[in-house]
Amino acid sequence: MTQLKILIADDDKRIRTMIREYLSLENYVVEEAQNGKEAIRLLQNEHFDLLVLDIMMPEMDGWDVCKAIRDKHNIPIIMLSARSEEYDKLLGFELGIDDYITKPFSPKELSARMKAVLKRVKATERQIDRFIYNSLEVDFASQQVVVGGKTVSLTKKEFELLRYFIQNKNIVLTRDQLLSEVWGFDYFGDHRTVDTHIKTLRERLGKYRSLIKTVWGTGYKFELGGSS
Repeated sequence: MTQLKILIADDDKRIRTMIREYLSLENYVVEEAQNGKEAIRLLQNEHFDLLVLDIMMPEMDGWDVCKAIRDKHNIPIIMLSARSEEYDKLLGFELGIDDYITKPFSPKELSARMKAVLKRVKATERQIDRFIYNSLEVDFASQQVVVGGKTVSLTKKEFELLRYFIQNKNIVLTRDQLLSEVWGFDYFGDHRTVDTHIKTLRERLGKYRSLIKTVWGTGYKFELGGSS
């Protein structure tokens, strides 16, 4: 069985050691970076299956690392932070992270979150490569969306939300389902997170915004035939 390779970027050596020792027992290959610049250097030269990234680091913080790598790497990212404010979590998801863990945490919790993220990534890779509806084109491999011949820029979470809608078209999805499947089974956000992302996703889709129907009192449905 192929071992998965994990990169831990955190300036706290005790946290890096704790994570490395636990994950090594679970048969992961683990490498460490003590700051953001070192993490970027390692990502440029080696393949990793997942990045565990602290926010507050010297030289380059976790936010800047996300911004620097997201255009070039689709690597799953779990962010670590001592901050628990919803704003920080939402910012992380806007920058393309896959999960957010508040310190202090146990390595067992991190391992469970990693498995959930990697499972979602693997499931996504098995899905269809492209969705086309009139002049709406969604390329899942390149994560590119084209509306009326023009490429539309989506955040990672907006794209994952669109992907999930397409995979479950014509099915009513509750906000709790969307939180669980797109943000993760243990993401403790509220329904405003879903509503905010759907509002911006509709804006990105332009004339196809009406494909995402609001089902009052329940949630949303991606229904073909709703373009204008």
